[in-house]
Amino acid sequence: MSKPKEKHFGTYIDRNYRIIRLRFLQAFKECGVDITTEQWVILDSLYHHEGLSQTELAAMSFKDAPTTSRIIDHLCQKGFASRIRSETDRRAVVVNITDKGKTTYEHLLPSVKDLRQIGWEGLSEEDYESFLRIMNQVFKNFGS
Repeated sequence: MSKPKEKHFGTYIDRNYRIIRLRFLQAFKECGVDITTEQWVILDSLYHHEGLSQTELAAMSFKDAPTTSRIIDHLCQKGFASRIRSETDRRAVVVNITDKGKTTYEHLLPSVKDLRQIGWEGLSEEDYESFLRIMNQVFKNFGS
């Protein structure tokens, strides 16, 4: 009986993650902004949704609560975000993007769009849909 062909997809995912992350960090540095890719993801969520809780940000970014909290701390220290008490629940804290955060986001967005386009060069919309389907299935397979 022959051994099934091994599929080292994790190696490919890791390789791609590393090069994409590096290219984004280089672009941010070239734009003169001290921000990480993880901070960008949270900033992007805040730019599009006002007053999110840390739990909501964690879910949107696929990060755990402690990691999300640290990322928010850094964004607040840099003046890109702020934490405020919820108007509806005094026990809750919401995170908002600041004016500096909005300006920074808008400054970086053209570079981010360029990198996204580079990443999908030579690929079709169907390729993108297949990619999402495959990535979601792999996630589901490991999440069960």
